[in-house]
This record gives sequence, structure tokens and C-alpha cells, in this order.
Amino acid sequence: MKRYLLLFLIFSFCCIKIFAQEIDKDSLLLKRETANKEYVNLYKENADFAYTSPGGEIGAPTKYVINGRLTTTYMLLGSYKSPVAFAIIPDFTVRVRNEFSAGVRTPSFRLGGSLFARLNPNPNHYKYAELAFTHHSNGQDGSARNEDGSINTKTGNFNANYLTLSYRFGNFTPIKSDESYYSLNQRFGFQWHKWFRYEPVLDDGFGFTRLLYNVSFRKYDVIEKKSKIRNNFKQEKETWRLNTEISYAVNKIPEKNIWNAGKRLNAEVNFNYSFPFMNNVFLLAAVGYYGEDNYNIYFKDNYSYMRFGLASGFLRNRSRHYDN
Repeated sequence: MKRYLLLFLIFSFCCIKIFAQEIDKDSLLLKRETANKEYVNLYKENADFAYTSPGGEIGAPTKYVINGRLTTTYMLLGSYKSPVAFAIIPDFTVRVRNEFSAGVRTPSFRLGGSLFARLNPNPNHYKYAELAFTHHSNGQDGSARNEDGSINTKTGNFNANYLTLSYRFGNFTPIKSDESYYSLNQRFGFQWHKWFRYEPVLDDGFGFTRLLYNVSFRKYDVIEKKSKIRNNFKQEKETWRLNTEISYAVNKIPEKNIWNAGKRLNAEVNFNYSFPFMNNVFLLAAVGYYGEDNYNIYFKDNYSYMRFGLASGFLRNRSRHYDN
């Protein structure tokens, strides 16, 4: 009898252990799948904003009527089953000049793809890597250099291709008193052009290799608190975002040493605010400095600027049950 009892206890212990392992396995699988799904939203939320700016870059050598940037994220691979995602990202910038014909001359066309890799399973304290390839051109086919040796910014060809490797991380912190919360989001990056074909005139002083740093502080609030159609759901959205973007060229530039920030540094601080009645739109105000204007063939220009207008992107705007 004791022998049978011992066998029964051993069998019961094995069953409990196997059952516990299955529970742990299912729990771990659920955690991973949830993280994969949440990270796809983070990839899109961390993408650059599109904007429309009357007057364009105020302070630029050229006066503009209106400037616009149109960009989005086509998430081709973003499955809950995979910690890896892939997106195609078109990015078009146009500056309409303040002249009789309101000409554009040389738009910036960027088209590329980004590969994302989740590095931890916690979306509230996220970490991920991103590798992007981008083609940048301006749609012109004229000589990039004028007869006097200057850069042809009217019809001059511009083309460049580059890789960008980034490490992104951030934290979401709740503020329980009013159901608001905020996030701090950072990026360290490295950009490299010279593995690929480019317009030879860029050897005159283009930032082929750049170190990148971005930091973004964002606030989220519950809105529509008095709506009659809430049905126990709360509507939350991102209400404001403060961004700082810095890049610094570290490659050799003719007649410019590594400490020549006037040529090598690009920096911008922008503040974006969305009123409660707005959906995915911000009011935009930005101040910045171009050591190298990133608008294609205008790379020789350097100046301080301001920009005002409207911005939009993939914003956090969702409904949640009051129990969550």
C-alpha cells in the first residue's frame, strides 16, 4: 500500500510540475505576443512628424511662402508573433519659394525602409534597435556645379544613400491623481553615407558621417470626460510633445576641423500642442540651427531659423475601459 501511495505522490508531483511549466510557458508566450503588438505602436509613435508651415524656415537665406513635409510609415511586417518588424517609410519635403512663379525647384524625396528589433518585453520601459536604409534625391538632372564653381541650387542634381543605426529606449510614468501620464523617449544613432553612390559635388563639404541624439518628453491626458457616449470607457490622447534633435558631422570636411560646430552641427527644439478637440494634429513651434541645411543640394547653407505651423503623425489616441 505504501508503495502505491509513493507512486501516486510521485505521479501527482510530476503532473503538477508539468502543469506549472505549461502555465509558465503560456504566460511567457502571452507576454511576448503582447509586447510584440505594443512595440509596433511604439515604432510608429517614434517616427518623425509630418508638418505644414506657412512661411517655412524663417531666417533662411531664401524666403518661402509655405513649406511642407509629408511622411508616413507603411508597416509591412508587424505581427504579434515576431519581435522583428519592418516598414517602408516615404518622406517628402517641399519648400515653395516666395517669388512670382512660387517655384519649388528642388524638392527632397526620401524613400527607405526600417528594420526594428525588440530588445525587451516591457513596453512601458521599452528598448529596441532600428536599422534604416534611405535614398535621398531631388528629381533634378542638371549639373550640380555652376560654371563659376558654385553649387547649382536651381537645377543641380542631388543624390545620396545612407544607413542609420539607432538605439531607442523610453519610460512611461503614470500620474494617478488625474489619470494622466508622461513618457521620456531617447535615441542614440549613427548615420553613414559613403558605402553608397552619391553626387560627387558633395565632396565639397557634406556631412557623410553623423552622430545623432534625440530626446522627446510627451504628456498624455484623458479627454472627453463629460461625453454621454463613454459607456465606461475613457478617451486618452497625447496632448503635447517637446522634442530636441541633434546631429553632428564627424567626417573630414575641407578646411573645417572636427570642432567647427558652425558647419557640423544641426539642432532643433520643437514644441507641439494639441487641444482636446483636435484628433491627431498639433500646433507646432520650432527653433533650430542648420550647420548644413538638410534640404538636398542646399547643403552649403547654414543659418538659424524658426518654424510655425501644424504637425501630425501616429499619435497615442485610444479608448480604454475605466477598470484599466
